[in-house]
Amino acid sequence: MSLFQKIAFRGGVHLPEEKDGTNGLPTQTCPLPGKVVIPLSQHTGAICEPLVKSGDLVKKGQKIGEGKSFITSTVHASISGKVVDISPQPHPSGNNVPAITIESDGKDEWADGIAGTGDYLYIDPEKLRAIVLNAGIVGLGGAQFPTHVKLSPPKDKKIEYVILNGAECEPFITSDHRLMVEKPSEIIEGLKIIMKALSVRKAFIGIEKNKPDAISILKSQISNLKSQNMDIEVAPLDIKYPQGAEKQLIKSIVNREIPSGGLPMDVGVVVNNVGTAHAIYNAARHGRPLIERVVTVTGSGVKEPKNLLARIGTSLDFMIQNCGGFAGEPEKVIVGGPMMGTAQHTLKVPVIKGTSAILVFSKGSARADSDYLACIRCGRCIDSCPMGITPNLYGIYYERGMVDAAHSWNLMDCIECGICSYTCPAHRPLVQFIRGLKSEIHKKKKKA
Repeated sequence: MSLFQKIAFRGGVHLPEEKDGTNGLPTQTCPLPGKVVIPLSQHTGAICEPLVKSGDLVKKGQKIGEGKSFITSTVHASISGKVVDISPQPHPSGNNVPAITIESDGKDEWADGIAGTGDYLYIDPEKLRAIVLNAGIVGLGGAQFPTHVKLSPPKDKKIEYVILNGAECEPFITSDHRLMVEKPSEIIEGLKIIMKALSVRKAFIGIEKNKPDAISILKSQISNLKSQNMDIEVAPLDIKYPQGAEKQLIKSIVNREIPSGGLPMDVGVVVNNVGTAHAIYNAARHGRPLIERVVTVTGSGVKEPKNLLARIGTSLDFMIQNCGGFAGEPEKVIVGGPMMGTAQHTLKVPVIKGTSAILVFSKGSARADSDYLACIRCGRCIDSCPMGITPNLYGIYYERGMVDAAHSWNLMDCIECGICSYTCPAHRPLVQFIRGLKSEIHKKKKKA
């Protein structure tokens, strides 16, 4: 019997999909770059310490950075070659972050000791979590939360369901869609490993209905499962943004609401991206750490939109060159989707674990961030906010420096989906304001 609820979450918007540029295009392997820049922070949590120094020779898959706290993630060399620099470098977040630069030797050799097992479903859950930790796997949907932490809930948090997120609800992006169509069995195997690590018997794969081929293929894969200990169900979802946000996904599929300030595990659920499940399979079955991912490169400003399997550390410049270069004069380059992504000031920024897309917009096709007016109190941002909070007030509080007032109005519940900025007729950059307020709150907490 199906447990899929299909409950509509509050708010949200119906966005133009804009996926035609890459929808249906098979994933191509991006050529090997001459060098990679691998940030020591590609995850939520503590930054890694380098395990190599300038001049060292490294091989593909070799661990080159490791964090010392529980909430962190390891990083690995994505090519073989020579370490030529360890210093702060541009990062998709907009900051400069310590990074390891490796020049390729052209050999692309795997490090010694890379080996997996065909018996991964018989491995002890604790050892499975160690495999995920050592492979440097994080959430590949964009949040980049260390996956081994998600697979290690406190003993008082009973996990009942696992949800794989294949919604991919942001416009333009098709990287997860291609992965579901091209690697369905590996995604299912990765999901089974997640379920084994959490001792869970029931799982859902949430996919928006605009991906009927992915829904059909994964349903077919599940019908062929022989295991009687795991119940996996594909959950076709209505097309509405932000359907792929954790809280909205959980509401839509199992009709549970995460309390303010809470986490999915507080309602007995763990959510992972389909790309994360695929990476987990590669780590357990083949022993391969997370050194590459599928990235959608598209938009009006690129000549040949593609889905590219790219090495971590590959520059945006190199990725765009391998899509035919710019189509006309570019005005804006965004890492991630148009709603939650970050505009870049340099093309020297590298692909990191959470880079789902590179969007290039030609001159005149993107709205300038500075063209905004005072709030006109229309309330559109409140009506469409999926979290039921008051984005218009946060914008006013930001402009007046009223950080504590914003905090008291549930600011931290904001998931930064971008709907408020999208619906605002005054073109106010409300997400930027909210991020600024959150930053000030974090600074205050750190001081305290």
